[in-house]
Amino acid sequence: MLVAILSAFLGGLILNCMPCVFPIISLKAFGLVRQGGDPALLRREGLAFMAGSVLAMLALAGVLLALRAGGEAVGWGFQLQSPMIVALLALVMIGSALNLMGLFEIGLGLQRAGQSVSGREGLAGAALTGALAVVVATPCAGPFMAGALGFALVQPPIVGLAIFAALAVGVAAPFTALCFSPALARRLPRPGPWMATLKHALAFPMLAAAAWLVWVLDAQTASAGLPFILGCALLLAFSAWIYGLAQRRAMSGKPARTLTLTALTGLAVIGGAFAMPGAAFETQARKPAVTPACDDRPIRWSPQQVALQTAAGRPVFVDFSAAWCLTCKVNEKAVLSTPAFKEAMARTDTAFMIADSTNYDAGIEKAMSDLGRTGLPLYLVYPAGGGKPVILPQVLTKDLAIKALEAAARAKG
Repeated sequence: MLVAILSAFLGGLILNCMPCVFPIISLKAFGLVRQGGDPALLRREGLAFMAGSVLAMLALAGVLLALRAGGEAVGWGFQLQSPMIVALLALVMIGSALNLMGLFEIGLGLQRAGQSVSGREGLAGAALTGALAVVVATPCAGPFMAGALGFALVQPPIVGLAIFAALAVGVAAPFTALCFSPALARRLPRPGPWMATLKHALAFPMLAAAAWLVWVLDAQTASAGLPFILGCALLLAFSAWIYGLAQRRAMSGKPARTLTLTALTGLAVIGGAFAMPGAAFETQARKPAVTPACDDRPIRWSPQQVALQTAAGRPVFVDFSAAWCLTCKVNEKAVLSTPAFKEAMARTDTAFMIADSTNYDAGIEKAMSDLGRTGLPLYLVYPAGGGKPVILPQVLTKDLAIKALEAAARAKG
């Protein structure tokens, strides 16, 4: 158990270097600079960020463990297999970007924009940022995490929750440690007008994350969800603009009730659209959402296909991936789509299979669970002639992948 907790903590630390958490860096950065080097405020901000991360992780882990206890085959990042959750996260990212751009303020008067934020509003914002960091980190499963999370899912709930909490602490630890660093506090610049420009610039990583989530939704729903999310995004931007106007009128002492009600009506319409059952959120992709990196004619994964190909004397490379898995995309570009890997695939006559987990697939989730794995990416290499697969690291290198293919091909003899 202690090894699993330590592994989860280290995995959480490494997640800060993974592409999944990149969109939250802008919110982290602004959280640091807006305190203007005040050590007490920085410490409170760091603790609030840690608390938000841990609470969000425990909530996700609780749902995950409850679903598995009920017989559902679900794994790490399960919520992003739901088009509704993906659409909701995209709107959260867009709303965050509009807030950073100054279209409206959350809990603050416009006259305080760009100044040091203290009190409950700042702490609540830090906690929500920590929670958002955990939610967007779930598509990734970095080093040390696979074994720890696999162990957590077969333990009693209290042990499993402790391991997931350690993962959240690891995710939040670097930012919280910086907040407790006196040297950093001394180096941070004082608040001033320059912060407005910085705040606007930091909105663009959030918009990039929203664009990625819209692309994932398009892949999940075969374009049926695209007009829905674009319409909701337009209505959200309009509501944010109206709400910003209401705030400015209220700041000048003018009546703003009508504008506020208009903005709330727009948000209510978005909520009603999410509540209505319809085709927009049906997982109806007509083709695999994951495109092959090294084979124009990949084989759709199934245990039967693996057995068929290995019985024919071919090694098999299985890519367990998803459109929402950013680490998967990095591995595709850095390894699986390179000429060296493609040449090794052809030379060893390896069958390339894709297990696409963009949408929920109980068979894929069960196969991963049977191997003690719960998160993507997962890469398996089956030796020619059959046998147990070799599980490759979640962060691939060309040399390691090519050596695994060659070893699998030699097993034929």
